[in-house]
Amino acid sequence: MAEQDEVITLIDEDGAEHDFTVIDVIEVEGSEYAILLPVADDSDEAVILKFANDEDGNEILVDIESDEEWEKVADAWEEMVTKEEDEE
Repeated sequence: MAEQDEVITLIDEDGAEHDFTVIDVIEVEGSEYAILLPVADDSDEAVILKFANDEDGNEILVDIESDEEWEKVADAWEEMVTKEEDEE
């Protein structure tokens, strides 16, 4: 049951494009977050971004501002990954 990971392109503040593989989308305390891995980088360090809406109502991904919020999301994702590994 292998799924093809979705690749998205994000544009940073400088206008540079970066490709990311969407590893997972999770919900924590009513907000949704995307767990992403950089395509061009050999690092296995995930990037976590929050889903939000811009002024036109379009769905966008934004940085998590609060360290506390980031920790909650990282812990929730780590818990999900651990649970999935235990089920295998």
